[in-house]
Amino acid sequence: MTEPMRIQRALARAGVASRRHAEELVAAGRVTVNDHVAKIGETVHPDHDRIAVDGQRIGAIATSAHATWLVLNKPPGVMTTRSDPEGRRTIFDIVPNTPALTYVGRPDYLTEGVLLLTTDGDAAHRLTHPSREIERQYVATVRGDVRTAAARARQGVELEDGVVLPSAVDVRPLGKGKWEFDITIAEGRSREIRRLCEALDLEVDRLVRTRFGPVSLGALHSGSTRQLTPHEARAIRDITR
Repeated sequence: MTEPMRIQRALARAGVASRRHAEELVAAGRVTVNDHVAKIGETVHPDHDRIAVDGQRIGAIATSAHATWLVLNKPPGVMTTRSDPEGRRTIFDIVPNTPALTYVGRPDYLTEGVLLLTTDGDAAHRLTHPSREIERQYVATVRGDVRTAAARARQGVELEDGVVLPSAVDVRPLGKGKWEFDITIAEGRSREIRRLCEALDLEVDRLVRTRFGPVSLGALHSGSTRQLTPHEARAIRDITR
């Protein structure tokens, strides 16, 4: 049996939206509980109450023990959203059709690589909360003065929303003026790596997220999904407790 919880948490746990977006849905009057308009902070009983968004009843609340977890190698040119007003392809066009599935973080349209999806919206919220300091590793294919850029990055770079100080930076030449710029950060601000590279005067040809916390991309093909390994599943449980 699912315990009573705040309405925004219930929406997140059901994979409808992140906790913050859930609050926006409630504030906009788009959420009802037993046919009355929900209020932010309202306590609900998901096993008994009828909770709906825009008139559509939400799915069952997934418990951590029975949640579905998937790893997607997100291709470029795919939106990380449930639907796109411009009709562009989204991640939900390429992952298995799973009720209440939501994404962990939101890589931009062109960024590739590791994207976690789960039916446990509460765990998704914890994984993306800044206090967790989950490491993300990226490999950017870039042009420019990469050695100087790497030295500057290791000292920290001021962006408009604060300093970015990577926990690891490495560079590898690819030839013909291209380099691999390997960066590990422990936060997930919007377009952070692209903005960092821009501040370092680097031109980004490609950006791949190769690791999110304990989950690595490995040999997973672009557009393919897989289950968590037992080791990854244990690590995720430990992080999201």
